[in-house]
Parts: sequence; C-alpha cells; structure tokens
Amino acid sequence: MKEGFEIKRELYHKCTEYIDQRIELIQKKLDDVAESRSNETKSSAGDKHETGRTMMQLEEQKATVQLYAALEVKQILNQLDVETTNTHTGLGSLVRCDTGSYFIAISAGKLVIEGTKYYGISLPSPIGLILAGKSVGDEVKYNGKVMKILEMC
Repeated sequence: MKEGFEIKRELYHKCTEYIDQRIELIQKKLDDVAESRSNETKSSAGDKHETGRTMMQLEEQKATVQLYAALEVKQILNQLDVETTNTHTGLGSLVRCDTGSYFIAISAGKLVIEGTKYYGISLPSPIGLILAGKSVGDEVKYNGKVMKILEMC
C-alpha cells in the first residue's frame, strides 16, 4: 500500500488530467463553433441564417464561460502543495474518514488508486466546507450522517 504523500501525488496527477481533458473538450467545442460560423457565413442568408448565427454565438458564449471557469480551477490546482503535511483540513489535504476518503483540491468526482476510492472535492463544496479546518479525531455531520476523521495527510 502506498503512503499518504504518494497517494496525494497520484490524486493531484489525476485531478490535473481531469481538468486538462475538460479544457481540451471545451477548446474543441469553441473551435467547432468557429468553424461552423465560418461555413454558415459562406452559405445562407435571411432569417434562417440569423437564427443559426445567434445560436452559434450563444454556444460560443457558453463555452467561453466554461473555459474561463475551467482555467480558474486549473489555477487553484496549480497552487496546491501536495508535499505539505496538514494538521487541519484545507486545500491540498487528503482526509480519510470512516465513511470515505477525500482529496480537497477540485471537484473531480471519484478517483481510484490501487482499487481504493477517493473523492476529489473542492474546498467550497458542501462537504469541503464541513471538513475545512477540522483535525484528526473530529466528527462532522454531513447528509444526516456523522463522519469521523481518522487520518489526514
């Protein structure tokens, strides 16, 4: 079994892959919209053309907002120091509770390392806020269940 810092490094790597893939997908969507707009400009005219153009602009705006949000998440991830030992839960903490294990970094969902499930959560998420500032041995209540913090790295 791997030690805490090795697991944190792997979780960090998985979170980095997750956000990089998300950025890549959003960028591809923006490229596709730009290409569609270029093709649309070359062809139609009239009301149908204006409706298609408006729809493409809305898609582009939506994707641009998603891209900026993903880049902000990547910036948060880049600020993490996975080599730090944490005595209180916060950004970059690996927290093992009796109900599950959490890597407080970004919302990346379930992450599996050597068959063990970890959950990538952001600090401002509901569970991240509940765990913030807690120590080993503390108990917190989440979704009506009491969770005890067993270990932290």
